[in-house]
Amino acid sequence: MTTPKLLAARAGVAERAVESRHLRRVWGLPGTVLGSAGWPVDWPGRAHVRFNYWWQAHLLDCFLDAQLRAPSAARLGRVRRLVRGIRLRNLTGWTNDFYDDVAWLGLALQRAERAGVAKPRAVDVIARRLRSGWTDHGGGGIWWRRGEDFKNVPANGPAAIFFARLAATGGGADDLDRARAGVDWLVDCLRDPETGLFWDGLHVHPDGSVREVERNFYTYCQGVVLGACVELGPPYADLAAEIVTAVDKHLAVDGVLRGHGGGDGGLFSGILTRYLAQAALRLDRPEAAKAADLVLRSAEAVWAGRAVVVSGPLFGHEWAEPARAATGRRPERDLSVQLGGWMALEAAALLERG
Repeated sequence: MTTPKLLAARAGVAERAVESRHLRRVWGLPGTVLGSAGWPVDWPGRAHVRFNYWWQAHLLDCFLDAQLRAPSAARLGRVRRLVRGIRLRNLTGWTNDFYDDVAWLGLALQRAERAGVAKPRAVDVIARRLRSGWTDHGGGGIWWRRGEDFKNVPANGPAAIFFARLAATGGGADDLDRARAGVDWLVDCLRDPETGLFWDGLHVHPDGSVREVERNFYTYCQGVVLGACVELGPPYADLAAEIVTAVDKHLAVDGVLRGHGGGDGGLFSGILTRYLAQAALRLDRPEAAKAADLVLRSAEAVWAGRAVVVSGPLFGHEWAEPARAATGRRPERDLSVQLGGWMALEAAALLERG
């Protein structure tokens, strides 16, 4: 039987492993840091030639989880350096062309402000970019990327969470309306009536009519809609409960969430554990206990399946299976996969703190 102290210790070990293996200064500049995309780190990784904007946003979120778990001045300083590193390496400002990426950084910066690292101008820039992404094509919703014909859950889910939190912390009533409209559009256009899960997204014609629906099920998509429902409160509680039930039935085996490989997919189930933990703590429904069970079972599998290397635990991309050495193109070398495992452990530690 695990204890709160043990779960927190596991999350701390994951934090130190990611820090020692992946964190590097941006071009050697003091006061900055970013996560290298892979480990072992090669020269392009040290130079941050490959910049995974949204991976860095989740790295920031993970360090904020750690700061909530065990506050320290050193960790807060690391948060500041990471925020500086993201801004510096992004070159053109706080945003890029992907609305989902921008929403993720916005969410992390909202949390950073509550921890003591405020970037109000950055949050405002991100809010304006996300507001500009909504059109009536396909019935509503925010685009996935500027200039594309695709609207999806990965952009609209985190944007809805962002706007709901913005409205709760001094934003306008129109931001709350945006959050609600985003979730309502997802339910109307991208929810599978048979499983209750959310499909990935849809393509539209220039006239705004729907051309094609991408009917893939990703843990990521369920997590962000669940997170938005939790933020929006009681009117969306039934939907949140239904998502938890659907995830348990279709996307988990014996309570352990399934994986989606390396690359971007390495983050997907970790994202879902983050919002399952929020549902477990804040959802006033019997399904809250199921959400907690999914988090705790998944986190236990992450830990049980870890490989042990010199720098600490190495997590696998498929949590129900043992991790393997981070060689060649193995998913275990990806920062995303390690962050996904770390997120699950932080989510479990949060539940044990209550």
